[in-house]
Parts: sequence; C-alpha cells; structure tokens
Amino acid sequence: MKRILLPLGGCAAAGGLLAASLTGAAQAGPKPSTSSKLNTPAAAAEALAFWTADGGANFKAADPYGLEHKYVPKHVSTGGPAADGKPGVVPATADIPASTAKSRNVNLPKTVGRVFFVLDDGLYSCSASSVQSTYRNLVATAGHCAYDVDGNRTALGKWVFVPGYYQGKAPWGVYVGKQAFTHYDFDVYEDADRDYAFVTVYNGIAWDRTKSGWVDVGPLGAKVGGQGFAYNQKVGKPTFVFGYPAAAHPDGDYVFSGHTLKYCYGKPVYPLTEPSVKAEEHMALKCSFTGGASGGPWIIGYSSNRRLGYINGVTSLGGDTDGNARSDLITSPYFDGETYAVYKAAAPLWSGSIVKKDGTLGITEVK
Repeated sequence: MKRILLPLGGCAAAGGLLAASLTGAAQAGPKPSTSSKLNTPAAAAEALAFWTADGGANFKAADPYGLEHKYVPKHVSTGGPAADGKPGVVPATADIPASTAKSRNVNLPKTVGRVFFVLDDGLYSCSASSVQSTYRNLVATAGHCAYDVDGNRTALGKWVFVPGYYQGKAPWGVYVGKQAFTHYDFDVYEDADRDYAFVTVYNGIAWDRTKSGWVDVGPLGAKVGGQGFAYNQKVGKPTFVFGYPAAAHPDGDYVFSGHTLKYCYGKPVYPLTEPSVKAEEHMALKCSFTGGASGGPWIIGYSSNRRLGYINGVTSLGGDTDGNARSDLITSPYFDGETYAVYKAAAPLWSGSIVKKDGTLGITEVK
C-alpha cells in the first residue's frame, strides 16, 4: 500500500533564543530515547549499491511516504506550548563559507535532502536535514521516516540520506544510515506527539570515475554543514519549512515532483490535534506541501546568507482544512526537553567509513 502524507479519504495530508550546553541536563527522570540499527556494516554496502545502481533509477522510482491519519488536524485552542523546562539551543555549525552576496531570494540550505528506504516490496522517500553533532554525522527527520509504525518492526530497510538531492543526483554523496534514535513513546505507542528521529550516518560515499572506485567524501556536516537545534521555544516565531513534496493534491493535481527542494514560511500556531495518531500537541503552519515532505526541518532564526538556523520541528502530518481538495496545512511535534534528550543520545556517537583504501566497500570501526 502506498503511504503518503495525506490523511485517509483524500484530505490534504533567532531572536530571543537562550543558549544551552550540549551536555546540559534537559530533564529529570528516566531517559526517553530508544534506538535501533538501520544498517550494519555489511548491509551499508548493500544499501549503497541498491540505490546507486543503474544511475540511481531506484531514487527516481521511490514513492512519497507519510504518517497516515484519518482526519484533518484540528486547531483546538490558542494556548501556549507544553514546555517542560527552559528554552535552549545547540548552535549550528558549517565548514563551508557563508555567502556574502545579498539577495531578496531565499538561499536554500545545503543541509536538507531526501531520505530513501525500503519497506516490504516498496521504495519510499521522506525529507530530512543534517543537524549539528559531535562527529558531524547526524540527520533529523520524522520518526515514521526511520521506524516502521505499521508493521511494528523497529527500523526501515536500506535507509540512506542524500543531501541536496536534485533530479536523481547526489551532489554531495550518499550517506547510509547507521543507527536511529527516537522517543520511547513513538517506538512503543506510536504517539505522533513524538514523531521525530535522529539518525547517525556513515561517511558520505561517491563514485570516482577516474579511479573506477568508491571514495569517502567525509562526514556529512563537513560537506554541507549542520543546522542548530532548538527546544522549549515559544510557538509563533517566523519559521522556514523545507522539504521534497512529491505526492499529488487530493484533487489529483501533481504540483510537486519530489526532485527539487521547496519551502514554506510563516508563523506556526499551537496546539493541533488528530486522535487517530495520538497527536495532541502539534504545531501547525499554512503550507501546500504534500506527501514526501515528511521529516523536513522547521527552522527558526534562519540566515539566508549562512543557510543555517535552528531546527525546531519536523513535518509530521498534513491536511486540507477548507475542503477544496488542496493540501494547505502541515504539522510538527513540539520540540521540548525530551526531544533534546533523544537528540543528545545520538549527537555524541561516531559512525566511521565504509570505503577501504582499495576503493572497495567495507567498514573501518577504529577512529
């Protein structure tokens, strides 16, 4: 069955930030994070070969994927967010020079790309972004873009991330997922209020025609930078949402192809609910994104020159709020201290390379 962001039945599926230490405590009590292996060292080589064969034909064949829900998410009040502590941020980093040119256009972030994975016999895609971490090897996306919520299996198969994906091409390499972290309540109870995941990835891989072999292009963040991370923020700050929508609108019109990066901009409202997926505390933004945009980052404090800001959410649900058969709404879980705890569990972990010195695929587990 094809899974898309649209709900069942055809409805459309910086300033003032307070700094927080990466090692600071986000909450008291037990750790909320849970983790699962995406690709073992042996499977990583297989995943790369699978997606890059025949000029990346499987990339182009992948269908958009999303968290199916029965109803349009409903705005139930204008109350404030359920913050569980003080607001905090992890600063963004970039090893790439900032643009000095001034433009009225929005410079799209290099950190955002498409996620590809296999589920049963189907090929699917979501959106995601590189996020700052100790070894510059971390991706932020939706929980349902890393965990199989329908089949109750822990992780999705042959999971890879392609930053800057464009028309079937991987300009900065392919990054195979190693380990996925999400909230215990999403993994066990499929609670959409925790529909986020942080995925460690191996070093990027690209094919070198001159050497007729694979080459290691280095850690993800060294190639495209890493967005910052923000939690317990006041809802309503100007927000950019980036992603790769690919599905048709409910009326059947294919506005998006999934092959180019798109964005929406606005001020989110809170809270929205959708009981069929246990969503009670989502943020929402007016946006026409369709399926395939799942997992794309919600960024506050975005600098168009640096192409960096702070990830403060990820696209989870969508809907058609006015009944005209056109998608006009997207939602994200609210990022609180427990989200930070899940992020913090993944952020200090090292991944390594899967390319040997002779250009063959393998794995090196020694720093």
